[in-house]
Amino acid sequence: MVIKKIGLSPLARFSRQAKRSYGTFGDIAEPASLSDNKGFIRKKAVPIENKPDFSNKANVEVNKGVNNNNGSLAVDDHVVGSKDKKDEKSVKEVEDSEEMNVKRGKKQKFKGPLFDSKGEYSWKMCSTRSKHNYIPCIDIEVASKRVQTYRHHERSCPKNGVMCLVPLPHDGYEKPVSWPESREKIWYKNVAHPKLAQYVKTQSWVVEAGEYLTFPQNQSELTGGIAHYLESIEEAIPDIEWGKNIRTILDIGCTDSSFAAYLFDKNVFTLTLGLKDDLVDLAQVTLERGFPAIVSPFATRRLPFPSGTFDTIHCGECQIHWQSNGGKLLLEMNRILRPAGYLIMSSKHDSIEEDEAMSKLTASLGWNILAHKTDDVSDIGIRIFQKPESNDIYALRRKKVPPMCKDNENPDAAWYAPINSCLHPIPSAIEDRGTEWPEEWPKRLQTFPDWMNNRDKLVSDTEHWKAIVDKSYLNGMGINWSTIRNVMDMHAIFGSFAAALSQQNVWVMNVVPVYAPDTLPIIFERGLVGIYHDWCESFGTYPRSYDLLHADHLFSRLKNRCKKAATIVVEMDRILRPGGWAIIRDKGPILKSLETIFKSLNWEIRMTFVQNKEGILCVQKTMWRP
Repeated sequence: MVIKKIGLSPLARFSRQAKRSYGTFGDIAEPASLSDNKGFIRKKAVPIENKPDFSNKANVEVNKGVNNNNGSLAVDDHVVGSKDKKDEKSVKEVEDSEEMNVKRGKKQKFKGPLFDSKGEYSWKMCSTRSKHNYIPCIDIEVASKRVQTYRHHERSCPKNGVMCLVPLPHDGYEKPVSWPESREKIWYKNVAHPKLAQYVKTQSWVVEAGEYLTFPQNQSELTGGIAHYLESIEEAIPDIEWGKNIRTILDIGCTDSSFAAYLFDKNVFTLTLGLKDDLVDLAQVTLERGFPAIVSPFATRRLPFPSGTFDTIHCGECQIHWQSNGGKLLLEMNRILRPAGYLIMSSKHDSIEEDEAMSKLTASLGWNILAHKTDDVSDIGIRIFQKPESNDIYALRRKKVPPMCKDNENPDAAWYAPINSCLHPIPSAIEDRGTEWPEEWPKRLQTFPDWMNNRDKLVSDTEHWKAIVDKSYLNGMGINWSTIRNVMDMHAIFGSFAAALSQQNVWVMNVVPVYAPDTLPIIFERGLVGIYHDWCESFGTYPRSYDLLHADHLFSRLKNRCKKAATIVVEMDRILRPGGWAIIRDKGPILKSLETIFKSLNWEIRMTFVQNKEGILCVQKTMWRP
């Protein structure tokens, strides 16, 4: 193996954050804790006549309450506590501010009811080109002889929202293989696709075995296997400690999922970005195996992440032309990568011209080339770059191209925001996010740096959700958690729900709505992963991606925003697997409307409870299609 190291330097203890201007994190939607002033959980016991049946029988209609062993109904104020009016007022001020509208790309509010109280729902199947794999804001709905592709160049959603149901695969659908067996095999019919069938015949990392697709251990598209590939990276950069100082990785362009699978054992959270031109639908295979993935175009707009959050970005067998269009795509990588973070790229047979152009581009960004080598076994060229840890390097550039961004250009604006042809300054003030690298995992999950305002609320919020998960979700709702792997928190705040599940065999996608206070940087700082999203639109993932959806006061915060709030429920039906669960906590009247919609979809109502105008609804999706 021939290795050329250039300017190798130790990993500096730096991270990335721009100073916030919209207020402190004390103005968060829900109270961080509904416990009493001493921090103890308040409980009330309400006698009930019959013990609810939490079995998975299809004939279950409505189960009310969660039982203790003594047959009484345990009602945590965490679950149905009254809202703090002061907090609700402060949140409304944040959501209504013009500054937030510009900063987060918020749409103009639609003045109308959240749900039609007299609404009657009847359903039909979607009739689209991509059929059972329909992704509304990415796929082109109607076929045309002039349109050769079936995916949009950029995110483009249907104007009136989607009110149809995505069909199941043509050959049927099987209950997904449970984790950890799903690492080794999945049902072929669940991810069936004509181009996938052709692709499988040419690969060694995925093998068709009867009704299953199997994944031989350590096999990869890379000759020599994924273990050899990662060992060569560690050999070149000894400062990289997977699962310790390197916790969050964005894997650009889904090829095989062996990269994420191998690093999972090392406590690395690898989020795979399946690009819009992934016509083989490999990102869906990744999700079916139980690994995190999203699907997104990557052309002229920013990715839906805050600045300076990923510890490392990886692009294996990279076919992206980084130097095209003035290097804008690489500028986007620079935006979301932590200061002193790594970009790892591998490719076969780069031309001398491409190599020189890439070196020139990274030099203009002030990046340090730590290693450039060709592996003797796989014949793969590997280049490892490191982002600057301070602004000093920018002043030393002979040509100030790209220029530095202006002070009023927000580095965290990411929803429908164009990629800017400029460099954002690296934070230098001690009170800014980005002046220190996070603690090693798992300590970083419970560590709250100085730049996090109101750390007491963060600690309280963590304890609050741990109590709910431990005392209600894991044991009181009849959910078989051995069947749960892919989880989404549809209205995440600090990532405390995900933190409470960190000891379970699940991963959680934390979604921070674009109209809510921007707490996504905190989630990344804790070693978790999330994304910005507007729930008036469809999410960037395949149908049947998740086993459990969690929505804490999502619908009440959407009031007067979406033209058809029922489209959110339709989207939940699209992304949730048959047999999957949804836990919804919200105001009583909203839950009543939601229960009507879920019943019309033939979902099973497993539990409902309302107290003091607040409540919880637990439902389970069935195999029903109209």
